[in-house]
Amino acid sequence: MSSGHRLRDVEQQRPLLDGEEEAVESSRSEAKRLWFIQDCCGMVCAFITWFLVFFADFVVTFVMLLPSRSFWYAVVNGVVFNSLAVLALASHLRTMLTDPGAVPKGNATKKYMESLQLKPGEVIYKCPKCCSIKPERAHHCSICKRCIRKMDHHCPWVNNCVGEKNQRFFVLFTMYIAMISSYALALCGYQFVTCIRVQWSECSDFSPPVTMMLMIFLCMEALLFLTFTAVMFSTQLHSICNDETEIERLKNEKPTWERQTRWAGLRSVFGGQPSLMWISPFAGLKLPTFVPKRTWKGGAEFSV
Repeated sequence: MSSGHRLRDVEQQRPLLDGEEEAVESSRSEAKRLWFIQDCCGMVCAFITWFLVFFADFVVTFVMLLPSRSFWYAVVNGVVFNSLAVLALASHLRTMLTDPGAVPKGNATKKYMESLQLKPGEVIYKCPKCCSIKPERAHHCSICKRCIRKMDHHCPWVNNCVGEKNQRFFVLFTMYIAMISSYALALCGYQFVTCIRVQWSECSDFSPPVTMMLMIFLCMEALLFLTFTAVMFSTQLHSICNDETEIERLKNEKPTWERQTRWAGLRSVFGGQPSLMWISPFAGLKLPTFVPKRTWKGGAEFSV
C-alpha cells in the first residue's frame, strides 16, 4: 500500500491482517452457507410471528369460514386469506434467511487494499470490530457482528438486519401482514354482525364464549399488527424514495453519495421494471447449499 493512501479505523487503530488467503477462503465458504443469525431474542420473536399468523389463520378458517352457510363465501375468502398468509410467511423467510449485504470479514488485507486501486490521499475506513473495509453507507451491526451495506435497522421480528439485499422482502413482509390484518378485521366485523342476527350457537362450531374470546383476541392482534406494519411499510417506502436509510436519518448524516430519484430507488430495491415479480417473495429464489461448519467444540454452525 502506497504512502499516499490512508486507512482509518472507525473507533480505534488496528493493523491490517496478513492472512490474505485465509480471508479469501473465509468469504468463499460464507457464500456456501445458509444465512441465519443465532440470536435468542430474534429467534423467539420470529417464532412468535409465525405463531400469531397461524393463530389468525386458525380462527379465520375454523371459527368463521368453515361453519359458514355460504359455500362460496367460505371458499373464496379462505383461498384469498390463506394465499396472503403464505406470501407473508414466505416474505418473512426470505427476509430472515437472505444475506442483507454483509461485508466479508477480515478483508482489510494489503492484497485487497492494492486491488482497490485507490487514488493518492484517498481515505477509506476499516471497522475495528469485524476487521473489514467499510464501503460507503455501511454500518456495523452488534447483533449480526458484521458490517452491513445500506443497513436500515436490525429487526428482531425477522431475526436479521434489513439491508441492501433483503429490504425488498422486508417491505413485502410488512405489506402482506398489513393486508391479512385488515382482512381479518373485516371478516371479524362481518362475523360479529352475522352472529348477532342469528343464534351464536349457529354461526360457529365452537361454544359462544370460546368463539367470542377467539375473535376478540384476533381483533386485538390484527389491530396491533396492522398499526405496526403499516407504519413500517410507509417508513420503508419513504426511505427508498428518498434514498436514505433509517440509520442515516436518525444520525442526520449528510449525504456524500449522489441521491437516486424515487423511481430509480424503487427499481434498485425491487429490481427492473414494474411487474408482478415486484410483489412476489419467490422471485429469484435460489436454494442455498447447507454446509455445516465444524467448530472447535465439534458442533455444527450455520450462521454468519
